[in-house]
Amino acid sequence: MSRKVKRRNPIPTFAFVVDGETEIWYLQMLKQNERGIRLNVKPKIPQKKALEDQFDLVCVLAKGEYDSVYWIVDLDAIIKESNEAISGTKTRLSCFNEMRVKLCNEYQNVRVIVNNPCLEFWFLLHFERTSKYYRSCSYVVRSLKKYLSGYEKTERFFKKRDNDIYLQLKPFLHRAIENAAALDPFDLEDPERAICEMHELFHHKEFKPCLGD
Repeated sequence: MSRKVKRRNPIPTFAFVVDGETEIWYLQMLKQNERGIRLNVKPKIPQKKALEDQFDLVCVLAKGEYDSVYWIVDLDAIIKESNEAISGTKTRLSCFNEMRVKLCNEYQNVRVIVNNPCLEFWFLLHFERTSKYYRSCSYVVRSLKKYLSGYEKTERFFKKRDNDIYLQLKPFLHRAIENAAALDPFDLEDPERAICEMHELFHHKEFKPCLGD
């Protein structure tokens, strides 16, 4: 009698579409340090970083072999472009919202994560419970340096041996998730406020090892 071969569950693969290297370095360090995570993390930066190019890449990846596709969006530049738009023309915010709604309606494996103004606000929430609206990422960095001495947007800082960005933030991850969840999600009618949806990533079952669950 032949024995049934017990097949191992395939390792899920998550793709992340981002427009900057800081997101890639953070995700790489997360995967490097969280050995209990049973998934492949593949950050992607489009060759052109325009909003439309990012959107197109998300659509391509969503139709491919990836189990989940996350689009991480910094809202500060989009708001700036919208405020500078000629009156009566469609703003970048409106364009982004149309893309966001389309992705949510057409792709079950896509999640759009909005940070306002930038990823560094997620880092700051590891140390502070705040709903302060920062118009520029540079202002967030100024506050962040009170907790992360010498912080800089460089690969050297993010990947410092035995003291990389994820290791520095890890002890405060639960606090960051709670602080981010306390903020309201993206709203086209009220975009100029603090937003951080990074906590949604850690709600996925594959990221539970990060929380010690």
